[in-house]
Amino acid sequence: MNKKQEHLEQTMETIHQKDNTPQIIIDEEAEKKEILSRYRKLLKSIKRKITPQERQNIRKAFDLAVKAHANVRRKSGEPYIYHPIAVAQICAEEMGLGDTSIICALLHDTVEDTDITLQDIEKLFGKKIASIINGLTKISTVLDKNQSIQAENFRKVLLTMAEDIRVILIKIADRLHNMRTLEHMSREQQIKIASETLFLYAPLAHRLGLNSIKTELEDLGLKYTNPEAYHEIAEKLKETEEERKKYIQKFIQPVKKALEEKKFKFKIFGRPKSIYSIYNKMIKKHVSFEEIYDLFAIRIVIDSEPDNEKSDCWEVYSIVTDIYHPFPDRLRDWISTPKSNGYESLHTTVMGPEGKWVEVQIRTTRMDELAEKGYAAHWKYKEASHERENKLEEWLKKVREALENPDPDALEFIDDFKLNLFSDEIYVFTPKGDMKTLPVNATALDFAFEVHTKVGEHAIGAKVNQKLVPLSHVLQSGDQVEILTSAKQKPNEDWLKFVVTARAKSKIKTALKEQRKKVAEEGKEILKKKLQKVDLPYESEIINEMVSFFKLPNVMELYYRVAVENIDLPDLKSFKKYKESKRKKTNIQENEKIETLVTRTRGKGDLLVIGDKMEHLDYKLSPCCNPIPGDDVFGFITTEEGIKIHRVNCPNAIHLLSHYAYRVVKAKWINEHLISFLAGIKVKGIDKLGLVNELTKVISNEHQVNMRSIRFDTEDGLFEGDITVYVHDTKHLNRLIKNLKKVEGVTSVYRMDGTENNQ
Repeated sequence: MNKKQEHLEQTMETIHQKDNTPQIIIDEEAEKKEILSRYRKLLKSIKRKITPQERQNIRKAFDLAVKAHANVRRKSGEPYIYHPIAVAQICAEEMGLGDTSIICALLHDTVEDTDITLQDIEKLFGKKIASIINGLTKISTVLDKNQSIQAENFRKVLLTMAEDIRVILIKIADRLHNMRTLEHMSREQQIKIASETLFLYAPLAHRLGLNSIKTELEDLGLKYTNPEAYHEIAEKLKETEEERKKYIQKFIQPVKKALEEKKFKFKIFGRPKSIYSIYNKMIKKHVSFEEIYDLFAIRIVIDSEPDNEKSDCWEVYSIVTDIYHPFPDRLRDWISTPKSNGYESLHTTVMGPEGKWVEVQIRTTRMDELAEKGYAAHWKYKEASHERENKLEEWLKKVREALENPDPDALEFIDDFKLNLFSDEIYVFTPKGDMKTLPVNATALDFAFEVHTKVGEHAIGAKVNQKLVPLSHVLQSGDQVEILTSAKQKPNEDWLKFVVTARAKSKIKTALKEQRKKVAEEGKEILKKKLQKVDLPYESEIINEMVSFFKLPNVMELYYRVAVENIDLPDLKSFKKYKESKRKKTNIQENEKIETLVTRTRGKGDLLVIGDKMEHLDYKLSPCCNPIPGDDVFGFITTEEGIKIHRVNCPNAIHLLSHYAYRVVKAKWINEHLISFLAGIKVKGIDKLGLVNELTKVISNEHQVNMRSIRFDTEDGLFEGDITVYVHDTKHLNRLIKNLKKVEGVTSVYRMDGTENNQ
């Protein structure tokens, strides 16, 4: 169903309802007033000065959008026009974008959802606006709520973004408003859209310097992918708010006094860490909320003249560290070397009152606005942000470069892309002192390709800080690197094992392809002769079947392997036998495509009830997260193993939901009181005599819990243990965890994922 039909159905369903349901009465006059009120609020929120002509164009776009979306409603029942106005509001108020972006935001759904064409837009508003709307329409066709982000679609999004950055800024604003109103969608849609947001939109917002938007997208993403964890952290933040405020005031007082004495104009305040970042820290470090010390950061924002910004920030740093002792290894200077998304700030961690470590961020008003609004705010500080624009252009150049030579394995391409363009960075230098930005874990060979393709292809070694190192040497920030080359050197397969940048991988693969092409041409002729010997014709159907049979990526690889005798006569005979036996098989399921399998599995109900007697549906509990009754779960349809049940907060869930949403089926548990499920528990604490005995006593006292295995390690007075037990559901497991935490000496107890849980 296309979006136009969907809007029509939603409209009919909302306004008329089905069967005998009474018609919903809509106060059209009140809605018209509300629409105009929202439009006036939008105009007031525009931060740039706009000319009467620009204002007139915005009004023209607004009138067109109102007319185009008339009588269409959102899932919430509100008029659809509220959405484009809200997107335009985000562009203006939260991103600081100008009239072009606001017009495009108002019209962003018109070409896709209504009878308005791109030609109409061009006629009314010109080529630039038509081009941006076209980009937004292209993205919508691959990323609307009925499809998942498949790898090819991801490429299209990036291509569109590389053409005009405003396309992706408006799309991020669109996604932010959708996330803010996600409660009106079904649970299945919530999980899918939130997974996509965490997978693509939050990293993009981060990469474009939209810090506050990135934070909100992450928090909302967590709210719908793992509501239990989200609400638990939100509640605990609320509970500890008063205590935190008192501590922040205590910390700020002496700093404030010292800054006032030095005649600084400043703002100083505490900012709580985002729920998502707290959750990530709890998961990565396996600690409880109570064990996280940096729940907030102190931010000092100073008014400073452009020429004095750096010296003023360092003076404030000096004042803070005179009052509180700094943590020696926790100074981050992003003022001398801004991040490639333009972020500038000084970060340090100091020992505050009551022996608590506190992060302090020091920046100017300009830096703060650019940090929150990213590239979108650069117009206000044109001179100061000239370097920032160059960095954006440099990054977009890398995007284009990565897209020119996409990896044939599209999913690998996405992973490389995310690693290179969303990851943390290091700064390294050429022998002449030029600075190059590379992702963390980049090697000397990555640096060589960053300098020039030819330097990379002929590299034989490197000197890092005057010391000779291999090409696989991992670089650190501040390294000075000289590449040693030889005309005889050629790229080889091993290089792909240690390079990390998309540029290096792409160039190496291109060079290897050229080398292989020559060998493959010889292999093609050899294969023709060998097929004659096993009495098989040389034709495209046979060749394609062979590629599939030998699990090869393409035909050229087949020719190459024949040329190097990796595939020989005995292998060709095996292929012939397989081909003959395949013909005899009558089992339709062997040839059933995944789409057919999905349709057959989903049937009419679209809901898998786990534990129900549905013999015709083969499902298994996935070992990567070991779901148990009570967990929020979904079914994932596989070709070989039937349906696999995953927890919604499984480590692999975001990947599955964002790449293969069409293979996901809703699932819920029914009560199966007599069935036990295996779950793993990790216990940590301070070692003492008889501790294991106490823990096993707690487990054996817990009603109907059987222990399968227990393993403990102790070192320097600390212990760590893995226990696997059989439980009925999450309530049962949580009760056991709660009781284990009460044992003296135990510092943390948590449920393990399946990856840790294989005894």
